[in-house]
Amino acid sequence: MQSYDVCECCKPLRLMERPTPQPKGSEVLLKVLAAGVCHSDLHIWDGYYELGGGKRLQLLERGIKLPLTMGHENVGEVIAAGPDAKGVEVGSVRLAHPWMGCGECRVCKRGEENLCLTPRNLGVFSNGGYATHLMVPHPRYLFDIGDLAPEQAAPLACSGITAFSALKKIGDTVLKDEPIVIIGAGGVGLMGLALARAMGGRGSIMVDIDPVKREAAIQAGAIAAVDGAAADAADQIRQATGGGAWAVVDFVGSSSTVRLGVDSIIKGGKVIVVGLFGGDITVSTPFFPMRAMAIQGSYVGSLPEMAELLDLVRRTGVPQVPIATRPLAAVNDTLEDLRAGKIVGRVVLTPAA
Repeated sequence: MQSYDVCECCKPLRLMERPTPQPKGSEVLLKVLAAGVCHSDLHIWDGYYELGGGKRLQLLERGIKLPLTMGHENVGEVIAAGPDAKGVEVGSVRLAHPWMGCGECRVCKRGEENLCLTPRNLGVFSNGGYATHLMVPHPRYLFDIGDLAPEQAAPLACSGITAFSALKKIGDTVLKDEPIVIIGAGGVGLMGLALARAMGGRGSIMVDIDPVKREAAIQAGAIAAVDGAAADAADQIRQATGGGAWAVVDFVGSSSTVRLGVDSIIKGGKVIVVGLFGGDITVSTPFFPMRAMAIQGSYVGSLPEMAELLDLVRRTGVPQVPIATRPLAAVNDTLEDLRAGKIVGRVVLTPAA
């Protein structure tokens, strides 16, 4: 098998060749058909996360070890399964849910493996799909994609489930009765825009500093698009929401975007921080009770939420997010394009092409 691995941070991913593994026990081996390229991979590639104030969270502090095959948005064809892998057939095409825990702790047993303290996430803590083959430890992480094309389904494993889980934290009443604000019109933000509509949302106001992405958001159905770098961005958001936003979902997660979210919400409003760009903010503590406000984090999504998301997609159609495909060998150029902000929507690598 072939893979492109991070062997040294900030250096080009290296083409590796090794024997194709054979599944044991409950393991399932996939031939990778589609592997989405996610902005969070840039943090792994860099080797750290910005914490603000000159502080960084290093890879080793998160338990990430090199060399690593990244890629956590994967769809593949089942080509082999261990003797204990039940309910999956060779030749079937499956989406691999990447957000895996130990499977034994209380968090995992209540269905929230994405919050496990000993994660095994594909492409992060174990090898992922920037490769010709991918090993999945158990069939419970594999989902039937029905009639979806692999390149359409792959982004649902991160972009989709991340946006879906964050939107669920808004609550049905606010989502259906009030316009929400989405900060960041990249792949996840545009996915959030599409899913909010599919979930019965009233409408979304998109915020981005890139005019090309703001235009893409308007074309995708946003009711308004605001330049996040504008001096009056918070005023524009308050005007567009009729006095302030009840919910802001921040898919960037920088100091300036979280601050903008806090400044834009109405009394009783909520800011949901999803993005990992990095930074810090200071918020006066009396404002939490006086404004009845909430700042909440949201980290990817759970196994039950993946099932919910795929059911939603079956009922309402695939989210209309721009998707381009490239060969696996283009992974380094794709990561550089992503860093430079040249990608609108999602790029999906196609190792089997």
